[in-house]
Amino acid sequence: MKLATIRTADGTRAVRLDDGGLVDVGFADLGALLAEPDWRERAAASGEVHDAEGADFAPVVPRPSKVICVGHNYSNHIKEMGRELPAYPTLFPKFADSLIGARDDVVKPPETEALDWEVELAVVIGRDVRRADDAEAEAAIAGFTVMNDVSVRDWQFRTIEWTQGKIWDSSTPVGPFLVTPDEVGGVRPALRVRTVVDGRVMQSDDTGTLLFDPVFLVKYVSTIVRLRPGDLIATGTPAGVGHARDPKVYLTGGETVVTEVEGIGACTNRVVGDA
Repeated sequence: MKLATIRTADGTRAVRLDDGGLVDVGFADLGALLAEPDWRERAAASGEVHDAEGADFAPVVPRPSKVICVGHNYSNHIKEMGRELPAYPTLFPKFADSLIGARDDVVKPPETEALDWEVELAVVIGRDVRRADDAEAEAAIAGFTVMNDVSVRDWQFRTIEWTQGKIWDSSTPVGPFLVTPDEVGGVRPALRVRTVVDGRVMQSDDTGTLLFDPVFLVKYVSTIVRLRPGDLIATGTPAGVGHARDPKVYLTGGETVVTEVEGIGACTNRVVGDA
């Protein structure tokens, strides 16, 4: 299944992509749907059909209880940033206020001159889980989506801790769809990920090369904190970010950034000027 949350004149709705249309499945958003133990059966419901072509996508889960991001998880990106391969995942949080829809504008903050892109495969959690073993971690993965971890690099590197460069309000596209594992080769998918800025390919890699795969990450994170339905784990970005280029390349406004994951979809976002 491919599921999404869309904005309508009456508020957000959880929908299923079916024969080119978006079928309302009876819930306000995917967070509410995933909170139901039998969400897979409920997601098959029939309802009003919305136009997929003109859909206004909200963040795939608008208000997750937590968003956990992983740094340094592709070997090529780790090398371009001049670091050693890690023994454990590098984790940092995002918050729901950071998230925007897959086609929303990214507004460049006036406080930065170092706005950067990061395509990521994101895991969407589908059941409550704590201290998961392999089987529990696999069962907890509802599906996958696309995230662009837009980063404010000059704030990120003010200190050795990155969070202040990662949590800017309304900065992080996520969506458009949650795609269930059966459609992308299972819970450890090998999918092409790319970032294209104004037609130029800036990042290209394969999620099969992740150091820490989605199942391991669910196990690791759930050891630290309970994961709840609708929570997101962003699995990291590959080489090709603007900050690591020589000379550095940043988003200044006016660009169109496409972050895409094979079999899942793409976030296509216009960068607009300071606000």
